[in-house]
Amino acid sequence: MILLMNKYVIFFIILSLSISVNNKSYSETGLEIPRYVSLKSNDANLRIGPSINYPISIKYITKNFPLKVEEEYKDWRKVSDFKNNEGWIHKSLIKGDRYAIIISKNNSHIFNTVNGKKIGEISNGSLIYLSKCKINWCLISKDNNKGWVEKKNMWGIKDSEKFNINILQNFIDYYYNSINLLENMLKK
Repeated sequence: MILLMNKYVIFFIILSLSISVNNKSYSETGLEIPRYVSLKSNDANLRIGPSINYPISIKYITKNFPLKVEEEYKDWRKVSDFKNNEGWIHKSLIKGDRYAIIISKNNSHIFNTVNGKKIGEISNGSLIYLSKCKINWCLISKDNNKGWVEKKNMWGIKDSEKFNINILQNFIDYYYNSINLLENMLKK
């Protein structure tokens, strides 16, 4: 009987631990953690704790600057940036719009489609809007220009994250790849 009771106690301990582990990957809001967000304005304070009573460690002055949410506590979000600065920011200062920063040492190439024709370059430190992302590529835009950039050249997106990809995207990719192939054949 005691042995059976011990098994039940161990079972409930394991069950409660697994529930708490699962809750840790999703926050109070039900949103996944970690996740990427961006700043709503040109004036946001990063604090050393989750309250306005804590000192400011960094003042962000760039609207749309990307941040990674690591933790949540009531109305506060523990975030980090691409330079590994960490702190707490009020939820009213962030939004779900997706932006990234180019982090490659050299200029990153911009292509008209995934593995397509090179149409430009973008410099290290550039803030870009992420329109959609595939496994290894994102469609970015900056100053009314857009193109595809490899994910490895940017900070603000998870390695395997995909979003805003619809079924038509494959046809669009095939179309541009066909045009690129024809242009290359005509050059030879």
